[in-house]
Amino acid sequence: MEMVSAGEFQRKIGHYQDRALVGPVVVTRNGRERLVLLSAEEFQRLKRRDREVLRVTDFTAADLDAIRTAEPPAAAAAFDPEVAG
Repeated sequence: MEMVSAGEFQRKIGHYQDRALVGPVVVTRNGRERLVLLSAEEFQRLKRRDREVLRVTDFTAADLDAIRTAEPPAAAAAFDPEVAG
């Protein structure tokens, strides 16, 4: 992950905007991480991973049965590295 001081970031904001399209850019202040600049695409990918939290009591019996018998599609194996990480 690329790191840059706040002063350098301000002087070359266009450069670091372009760098954030390739990977996250950490902006530091007084040597401490303050914020991370991400591409809009990466931000949207992370937002899609947000989950609504439900309690077991929020599910119907049919919902619980469907969960018990569910099988992931073969394409889901592509996400194994993310889960194992």
